[in-house]
Formats: sequence, C-alpha cells, structure tokens
Amino acid sequence: MEAFTTYTGTSVPLMNDNIDTDQILPKQFLKLIDKKGFGKYLMYAWRYLDHAYTENPDFVFNKEEYRRATILVTGDNFGAGSSREHAAWALADYGFKVVIAGSFGDIHYNNELNNGMLPIVQPRAVREKLAGLAPDEQITVDLEKQMIYSPVGDFHFDIDSEWKYKLLNGLDDIGITLQYEDLIAAYERNRPAYWRRDEKSGMI
Repeated sequence: MEAFTTYTGTSVPLMNDNIDTDQILPKQFLKLIDKKGFGKYLMYAWRYLDHAYTENPDFVFNKEEYRRATILVTGDNFGAGSSREHAAWALADYGFKVVIAGSFGDIHYNNELNNGMLPIVQPRAVREKLAGLAPDEQITVDLEKQMIYSPVGDFHFDIDSEWKYKLLNGLDDIGITLQYEDLIAAYERNRPAYWRRDEKSGMI
C-alpha cells in the first residue's frame, strides 16, 4: 500500500446525507473481483441517465471543472449499509484519496483506510466552507500533523494512532505481517517434527 503523508488536491462537494454503499456502488457490480475498474460504476445511478452510460450533465462529478477532483466533501453517515469493500474500491479506483464527511459507516470507514484512503470526520460548518471552494482551489491534508489546510481555513482532525501509523508507513495487514517475516521463518524452522509437512507425501 502506498504511504500517505501529505496530500494536495482539489475537491468536489456532494453534501447528501446517508449515502450508503449501494449508492456508492450498486449491487449488480459486485460480481467483479478485481479492485481495478470499479471507478466507472461509482455513484452509478446518479452519474448516468441510462445503461449506455450516458452521463447526467447535472451530476456534479460530470461537470468538467470537477473531473480531476481527488478529495470528496460529503454529508453525514457516509458509507452506511452493506459492508461491501467494493464501495471503497470504487472510490479509490475513481481517484479519491481523501473523503471528508460528518460521520462514516464503521465498516466502510475501515475499508477506506485498508485501501489507502484517508476518511476524515469534520463538523458540518467546516464541510460547508470546504464545499464552497472553487473547483481550482486546493486543499492540503497533512496526516502527520492531522491538519487540513485550505483557502477557507485550517482544521484539525482526529485519527486512531494505529491507523495513522499504518497509513504513514504504507502498511496494510499483509505488510504488517511481513515485518515479522524473519521471526515467522525462525518459528517454522523450529517447530516440532510432528508438525512439519512430509515433502514426499504432502501430509502433515
């Protein structure tokens, strides 16, 4: 996983409350198993007018000035509902690095973190200021200092210390396990003989 330290990008406002994981990524796309390619289907029912993927010109993601946004500013209870990790895959594949919401569904919050994104909780007053930024105005997020820097003010955010460590060092669960690779290998070498695999039979 790529380390997250300081990130600068432009934002797109989608201030709806209670955007659930089925709205983020509808259930008909869950049959895909690769993390790549889900961005096309993000917010599918709102982004498109028909099954031919005709874009809805009124939806904010489709406005030319917001197409390169990588920070989503949104409402309360973002990512509630189904625990599908595919919703986080879709956000990441679309290009979002940061999601700023009033609150998150617990599982979706962890899914975003596990996929290298930074979900940030901020009060509505702060989010309304950020949502009012012009499309070309940038936001900088400093994870080490836990600060958001923007043309409309600077804002502190909280994050669990363990998650902060993981993101700063680019460590997912596999990466953390691999930190102990030498200890694991030593344990395997020193296991009692009756636990070792018989290379000829393949049996333990």
